[in-house]
Amino acid sequence: MDKSGANLAALEALNAERSTPIKVRQNKYLNNVVEQDHRAIKRVIKPMMGFKDFRCARIILSGIETMHMIRKGQMKDAGVTRSPADQFYLLVT
Repeated sequence: MDKSGANLAALEALNAERSTPIKVRQNKYLNNVVEQDHRAIKRVIKPMMGFKDFRCARIILSGIETMHMIRKGQMKDAGVTRSPADQFYLLVT
């Protein structure tokens, strides 16, 4: 969690209601990791004019994120190593 005061207040309110409190792990630069990971998505979306509706946005963004995961090697198939092209082909068929 970043150092946002709103997040901390929300967690304190949740912890007041719970018997087991949620431990807060704050990192000043945590958002930088998220922003860096989504830089590729932002680069692809920037030239687009926008999305007509939420359904279209969800479909396009999930496709972009899936391709990003394949390229980064984050999609594993029961320990079998496949090329990015083979992984994409398995998703399409």
